[in-house]
Amino acid sequence: MTQVNPRARGGRLGFPPEPRAGILCRTPVNEDSPRYGAIAQSFHWLTAVIVLVAFVYGPGGSETRVYSSMRDFDRQLHETLGLTVFVLVIARLAWRAIDNRPDPPAIPRWMDATSTLVQGLLYVLLVALPMTAVTGAWLEAHPLTLLGGIEIAPRIPRDHDLGARFASVHGWLGDAVMWLAGVHAVAAIFHHVVLRDGVLASMLPPWIPLRRRGT
Repeated sequence: MTQVNPRARGGRLGFPPEPRAGILCRTPVNEDSPRYGAIAQSFHWLTAVIVLVAFVYGPGGSETRVYSSMRDFDRQLHETLGLTVFVLVIARLAWRAIDNRPDPPAIPRWMDATSTLVQGLLYVLLVALPMTAVTGAWLEAHPLTLLGGIEIAPRIPRDHDLGARFASVHGWLGDAVMWLAGVHAVAAIFHHVVLRDGVLASMLPPWIPLRRRGT
């Protein structure tokens, strides 16, 4: 009786078909996990929400207005959230270095390069924002005022003019991060609606179904 090779007919007996010669078969490293993990998603959405709230409650304006007693709560909330974002971003970068991420979709090289650039700039801005805020406040001889009545006195010598420059840069960076985050969000929606490659869904909870091309 002639024996049948179980791999010869496309894996009918439960075995995967053998690749034909000359065809490159690539198996995604994380094919069974098309989404980011719960920790990575938590970092992403917590950061996004806190940045938005911090932007809304940013006192803004002149030094007199920012440090007015009428703005105490807004300033305390803004500075508390700013330091929280700084901690979250550092923790997220550390987690990103060891986390198992889903494979990126097959997209044009220019699109991949643009995505990498935007994400990199967002990380840089999210670190630079609280650093410029703290530096500007301390150079102007103002303590950091956090929720709960916590104050952190200046740790550097006073230089009011330089501090004012840092405060201005902080305001520009705040506007820049919101614009860049908006571009990032629009791009994610474009991936989801037009390309349907699962980029947006990969950062959403598991109960939201993926919509990939051809599904």
